[in-house]
Amino acid sequence: MPWNPEIYNKFKDIRFKPFVDLMELIEPAASGNAIDLGCGTGEQSIFLAEKFKELNFLGVDSSAEMLLKSKAFETENLHFQQATIEGIANSDKKWDLVFSNAALQWSDHHEVLFPKLIDSLNSGGQFAVQMPVQKENTLNKLLYEVADEEPFKSYLKGWKRDSPVLSMDQYAQIMFDGNLENIQVMTKVYPIIAQDHDALYDFISGSALIPYMEFLEEDQQKFFTKTFKEKVAANFPKLPAIYAFKRIFLYGVKA
Repeated sequence: MPWNPEIYNKFKDIRFKPFVDLMELIEPAASGNAIDLGCGTGEQSIFLAEKFKELNFLGVDSSAEMLLKSKAFETENLHFQQATIEGIANSDKKWDLVFSNAALQWSDHHEVLFPKLIDSLNSGGQFAVQMPVQKENTLNKLLYEVADEEPFKSYLKGWKRDSPVLSMDQYAQIMFDGNLENIQVMTKVYPIIAQDHDALYDFISGSALIPYMEFLEEDQQKFFTKTFKEKVAANFPKLPAIYAFKRIFLYGVKA
């Protein structure tokens, strides 16, 4: 999926706050190996490496476009590699910290993936993950609605990217079954204040909208965009608009 770093980073201030909140859950470690799954450009990974200097960090991302900028952030304890999250999960590498900020929502079958990631932790290793709660966020709901409408349903051949994000109860059970302790599972709202409807469209266009645009022809993309923008405007009639964007946080320590 060809990510556009410029569009994505247009909202980097909004996306940075949950990263900091997730990072604050991590306890200092004397030494060890850490991985940042879905590190993007690496401009957030550098803060992890600076705060936890005792850990050796590997930032991985499947997007070559994002990783092009990561070289500027490499340090003695931070390096980057192109790899898929599934590939990392299926390797025999062990970690003292598995960290992922707003990335695992792009990987399917969490009921299989998450146990593998948790199993990759050494004893005392920390698991820290944050993801958007896509099924509950308004723009995602509107996106699904448009994809289900004609003629877009036919354009997409019935395809729609259903969110793999599970419920809080399901993640709590997976973490407990994975022998994690000090388990924390929580949802937090990060309000986005939009001065106009284009700002709301731009926010989702750099992430969840991408696979739909890839599927459509150019004229279909324009029609889809027009229809989606109209639906966004109808659902946010008052400007400035507040978009209550929900994110789920998961943290635990391997026994």
